[in-house]
Amino acid sequence: MTAKPDPSSFDLTSVEWTVSTHSGGGGNCVRVAVHSGYVLVGDSQNPDRLPHVYTPEEAKAWVKGAKDGEFDFLLNL
Repeated sequence: MTAKPDPSSFDLTSVEWTVSTHSGGGGNCVRVAVHSGYVLVGDSQNPDRLPHVYTPEEAKAWVKGAKDGEFDFLLNL
């Protein structure tokens, strides 16, 4: 397995982030982008923090799990 790059190695100035419309416009959501073949997940309330880096396979597994309801317990927090 190849190590994922350190997010500090990316030039994030031109990254186009997506934030869920379910955040209510108050920044209560993560932001997601694709850059250099990796999925980036960042903190929408603290955009200067470096994002987490995931492979496409990792991100797809999470999205599929979310669609199947595997993370619905988070809705009760």
